[in-house]
Amino acid sequence: MPSSTVVRKHDVHHPIPYLPLPTGALIPQLGFGTYKVTEGVYEAVSSALRIGYRHIDTAQMYGNEAEVGRAIADSGIPREELFITSKLNNDVHEPGPAREAFAKTLRDLRTDYVDLFLIHWPLPGLYGGDLLMPWRVLEEFYAAGQARAIGLSNFEQHHVEAILEGGTVAPHVNQFEAHPYLPNDELRTFCWRQGIVTEAWSPLARGKATQDARLAAIGEAHGVSAAQVALRWALQRGDIIFPKSVTSARQEENFDLFGFCLSDEQMAAIAALDEGEAGRVGSHPDVMNRLR
Repeated sequence: MPSSTVVRKHDVHHPIPYLPLPTGALIPQLGFGTYKVTEGVYEAVSSALRIGYRHIDTAQMYGNEAEVGRAIADSGIPREELFITSKLNNDVHEPGPAREAFAKTLRDLRTDYVDLFLIHWPLPGLYGGDLLMPWRVLEEFYAAGQARAIGLSNFEQHHVEAILEGGTVAPHVNQFEAHPYLPNDELRTFCWRQGIVTEAWSPLARGKATQDARLAAIGEAHGVSAAQVALRWALQRGDIIFPKSVTSARQEENFDLFGFCLSDEQMAAIAALDEGEAGRVGSHPDVMNRLR
């Protein structure tokens, strides 16, 4: 499967490559994640923006949109230079609550639109298994220009197929767990064939990659850490990633991925760390049915 085409880069101070979405818009391949950042949110996002991150990933479920929005507003960075993603919470899949929750998201983020809005989980055991119900509401947001792109999060292939078969707009993005221990190549390939861009959450496998001696050995050859190796591997595969850290030093390390390149042999060695389902660190989308 070919990697996504890099279409633009910032200057030397902002080296993050951009990838094309099916809409024609560009999305920064490296972003800043805010999952489980509930304290010091304003400071963490402000620091990330100062370092050079321009893609911020949040969600209604994270409970931090208001602080993310305040940090963005205070940064002074023009809105058009930022890419903001949020996600629909599990307890608001029905049309009325979904519209109300999305309106609150825009208010909290202090913006008239988000660049990308996702359904956070498919929840096949809830809402009568109706995956299309929330998708039709996202299509409304897209048609109104309030969400410049729409997509899915944690959707397996059969979930995506249901959206493709019954929806009017094909998803632009699918965000799902992918890292060296669960590369999720079959799902990535399926999405690529459908023109759906892959975002890989937990690219460090919730910290496992940072302690991996095999990744550290590869990193020694480049003078970088095991975490940087795992993140660089994801970028070279063509995945969009958003590592999370609340410390400026770690944010800078996660940003410093563009001064080295992994060889084909190193890429293959990292791919060989695949543990299949045993490597999964999050919930499986087929059984995840929590409202919160």
